[in-house]
Amino acid sequence: MSTETIPDVRRLRALQAEVHEELTENILKFWATRTPDPVLGGFVGRVGPDGRPHPEAPRGAILNARILWTFAAAYRQLGTPLYREMAEHAYRYFVRHFVDADHGGVYWLVAADGRPLDTRKHVYAQSFAIYALSEWHRATGDEAALALARAIYGLIEAHCADRVHGGYVEACDRAWRPLEDVRLSAKDAPEPRSMNTHLHVLEAYTNLYRVWPDAELAVRLQALIELFLRAIYHPATGHLILFFDERWRPRSRAVSFGHDIETSWLLLEAVDVLGQATLRPRVQQASLHLARATLAEGRAPDGSLYYEIDEQGRLDTDRHWWPQAEALVGFLNAYQESGEVAFYEAAEGVWRYIRKRQRDTQGGEWFARVRDDGTPYPDDKVDFWKGPYHNGRACLEAIQRLRHLLEHVRSR
Repeated sequence: MSTETIPDVRRLRALQAEVHEELTENILKFWATRTPDPVLGGFVGRVGPDGRPHPEAPRGAILNARILWTFAAAYRQLGTPLYREMAEHAYRYFVRHFVDADHGGVYWLVAADGRPLDTRKHVYAQSFAIYALSEWHRATGDEAALALARAIYGLIEAHCADRVHGGYVEACDRAWRPLEDVRLSAKDAPEPRSMNTHLHVLEAYTNLYRVWPDAELAVRLQALIELFLRAIYHPATGHLILFFDERWRPRSRAVSFGHDIETSWLLLEAVDVLGQATLRPRVQQASLHLARATLAEGRAPDGSLYYEIDEQGRLDTDRHWWPQAEALVGFLNAYQESGEVAFYEAAEGVWRYIRKRQRDTQGGEWFARVRDDGTPYPDDKVDFWKGPYHNGRACLEAIQRLRHLLEHVRSR
C-alpha cells in the first residue's frame, strides 16, 4: 500500500476510539448485563423490542455459539476478565445442553431448560459450534473444547462431505441421515446447496486450522476456497450466487450485499491462515471485485448498505444490522489490500450511519432493521439470529486493522 493513501493519524485514532467505545460500552455491555440467565444458565433466547428479556424462550445453537465466540474473542483480544466469565458461562451451557451425547454434533434448538426441541444436525449450526469452540480454545487453551471442535469437524466430513461434486450436504437428522428439506428458514430457496452454509463452513475451518493445523483439514479448507472461486463467486458480476443444485449449477439470481462484502474478507482470511501464497492472487482479485461491486451497487447515499436485490430484481432498501457491520470490516479490508481511498471513506461512511441510525442509544445494542427513512422496525433485540457476533466481530476486526494502519503511518 502506498503510504500517501493512508488517512492521517487523527482520523484513524478517532475511528478506532469510537469503535472501541461502541464495542465495550454498548454491544458487550448489553450482552453481559441484559442476556445472561442466572437461574437456568446460558443466555436468554429472546429480548423483546422493549428490552425485556424472555428467559422462557427456546434457545438456538447458532445464537449460543455466536455468544460464545464473541466473548471468547473479546477476552482474547482485550483481556477483560468479565469477557472470559461471560464466555465460560456460554461454554458451559452450550456443552451441557446443545451437544448430542449419543450421536455427536449439536442440536438446532433446545428449550430454556436444555431439553432438545429440534435435533436436526444442520451443517450451518455445526460450523458455528466449531467456530466458537476453537475460539474458546484459542483464548484459554481449553483442550476439551478443541477436542469437541475436532470431533464435530470429523462428523461433518464423515456424513456430509460430497466427494463427487464438492461441498457439503447441508442438513441431516439426529443420526446424521441426510434430510430433504435443508433450508435454514422459510425465506431460503428449497435448493440442496447454499452459499451461506458453505461460507460459514469456510469460516469455521479457518478458525479451527489456526489452532489445529491438520494436513487433511488444510486440504478441505483449500477445497472450500477453490469452490468459492469456481462456483459461488460470479466473475462477470462481482456477486455471489446464493443457491445451487447438487452439481453446483446456479439456482438463484438474488444478490445479498451483506454476504458479498463479508465473503470478500473471509476468503482472504482463509487463504492467509492456510498460508497458500500461490492461491492468494486469485483470492485477492475476487475479494476486491466483490468489494467494488458492493461499493458501486449496494451502498446507499447515506453511506449504509442496502439489504439485497431479490429474485425478481427488486431492491430491498431496509438496513439490516449485520450488513452494516460486515461493510465496516469489508471496506477496511479492501482498503488495506488496494490502497484505494474510496474504500476507507466507505468504511467511515458506514460507521457514521451505524452511529446515527443503527445503534440504539436508548435501549442499547443495534436495531435489527432500519427503514430507508431512518426509522427502526420494532423487532426483537435478541432472537434466534440476532446476536453479538456480526457487530461485535466487526468492532474487534476494525480495532485490529486500524492498529495496523496506525503502525504503518508511524513507520513512514
